[in-house]
Amino acid sequence: MSKIIDVLKFSAPIPVDGRHRAEELRRQQATQAKGEQVYLNTLSVSFVNYYLCCMGFETDLNKSDSWNVIQQTLMDVADLSLKNLGLLECRPVLSDAQFVYVPPEVQSNRIGYVAVQIGKSFREAKLLGFVKQVQTDLLPINQLQPLDELLEYLEELSQFQLADNSLDCNQNLVNLKQWLENIFESGWQEIETLLGTPSINPAWSLRSANGAFISRGKLIDLGKILSDAYGGLRQRAVVLVVTLPPDNEQEMDVIVEVHPTNGEDYLPPNLHLMILDFEGASVMEAQTRSSNKNIQLEFSCEMGESFSVKLALGDISITENFVIC
Repeated sequence: MSKIIDVLKFSAPIPVDGRHRAEELRRQQATQAKGEQVYLNTLSVSFVNYYLCCMGFETDLNKSDSWNVIQQTLMDVADLSLKNLGLLECRPVLSDAQFVYVPPEVQSNRIGYVAVQIGKSFREAKLLGFVKQVQTDLLPINQLQPLDELLEYLEELSQFQLADNSLDCNQNLVNLKQWLENIFESGWQEIETLLGTPSINPAWSLRSANGAFISRGKLIDLGKILSDAYGGLRQRAVVLVVTLPPDNEQEMDVIVEVHPTNGEDYLPPNLHLMILDFEGASVMEAQTRSSNKNIQLEFSCEMGESFSVKLALGDISITENFVIC
């Protein structure tokens, strides 16, 4: 890989399309404070994306939560998806900052964290360094590693990924057996992050108290709907939750649920939840009516089996694929 840019430091203008995207996402936020947060996050992601593309790494902005208006609204997220590698968090800092703020919801499921110093004009930026992991909300800037080590680290991950392609389990599937080892794929978050605390969601009180249950949720985007009489559009989303009860050994019990996002009372009517077998045939199904707060399906799988969960609403359908191996 040709490193034609000084790897010890990198300062440059923020790409114009990134600034436009940041402004677009800022305008869609409900408060000025949230708008500024989203604006800085998006600028940071755009700048790191530009740098890594110059360095020859493949990125995918459309698979990054930071490029999604719903995820940006619900969380403080600044992730950049690197193809076949994972999510790199790109945290913004201002010129006089001594610390990098890393919110709790992004302190896991990341391959690393990059600090991006945004210029006072919001038109240029500088990469300050990176770390592989964080264990605190406030990371001192003087503890960052230099950029050349970031590039070496990403090269190592790329080589590891190439060697790992021979694994029997499909890399594109969510491997539920790994959940038992506390290993979770990107996008699957703790339930409290998506649905609120157990006190706000009483249905989760028992599960939260019993650590034997393993649950993770994922935000599912179902497109846009009319939100008012003037034809305005708003994003529509639900939370898909998968739970593994205790005592899963040779046969694994699985609970699949769909909940409204935090702040919504009911699921959209006529939402279909389907369980598909390995051939894509529907074997179980549930459907919402006018006032469902959640829908749920329970079933069992043997080790080595695969299945899919499909959500369908009107002409929109989303499928998540799972395997136990």
